[in-house]
Amino acid sequence: MRLAVSTYSMWRWMEERGRTLEQALEWIKAAGVDGVEFVGVGAKQGEDAIAVAKRMRARCADLGLVVAGYCAGAEFLVADAEQRKAVEAVKREVDIAAALGATNMRHDVTRGPEDAQATSIDEVVRRVAPAVREVTEHGAKLGVRTSVENHGFYLQTAERVERLVAGVGHPNFGVTLDLGNFMCLDQDPVASAERLAPRAIMVHAKDFHVRPKADMPLPGWFATPTAIALRGAIVGHGAIDLKRSLAALQKAGYRGFLSLEFEGIEDPESGIKMGLDWLRARIGATAAAK
Repeated sequence: MRLAVSTYSMWRWMEERGRTLEQALEWIKAAGVDGVEFVGVGAKQGEDAIAVAKRMRARCADLGLVVAGYCAGAEFLVADAEQRKAVEAVKREVDIAAALGATNMRHDVTRGPEDAQATSIDEVVRRVAPAVREVTEHGAKLGVRTSVENHGFYLQTAERVERLVAGVGHPNFGVTLDLGNFMCLDQDPVASAERLAPRAIMVHAKDFHVRPKADMPLPGWFATPTAIALRGAIVGHGAIDLKRSLAALQKAGYRGFLSLEFEGIEDPESGIKMGLDWLRARIGATAAAK
């Protein structure tokens, strides 16, 4: 497995220090990783995102960074006319991913129905799967695999993610497996990672601190729909047994990127570096144990 850093991890660094995305790429390269995962390309209003993506691709090539992936938003559980617009918008994001040189792209699918009790997962999949399939068919033509991530509170359990992947039923569509996000619905993160690891085409390395929601301090913590609250942790420093999750990936034969996502309240530079150090040590130990 190879290490990458998500530009998502750098947003506070860029905002607080007045830095650009290009400067974030330089920092990521200096951190000693092989790749970068983009969350958007930083196109300003009125800019051609395709042209910006090509410029970022060239900058990554100059730095010797592999474009490990691309992430985009979406909501497909909407009325037909709105869904049509959403499909075209996400296909445009696939075009941006291709221009960026990314071979995989994670896009959102839905945050779930307004009344989750009245709408079954079967009904949700029936309504969104054709849209997701059209996007991945477009991606296949451009050499971009598409995927769903376990996040957004609704599609955040391994079982629901599996149902969607089966409903889409296309070899170009898989899973971006976030090792931390299962905690947002208080799911067992190790068992869930073991279940989805064979379908993973991209992996996010993330960790959380956990405490009862009734005792949630502020700032930095967020409430989940369950009885717990979470705070982003330095990877390897939180409550999730990432050692076992990484072992599950190794056992499943995953050989792609681990993209570090840092959401902590610590300084981003030190938080990301400590997380990368932990991952380097653990990846080496996991490979040696195989």
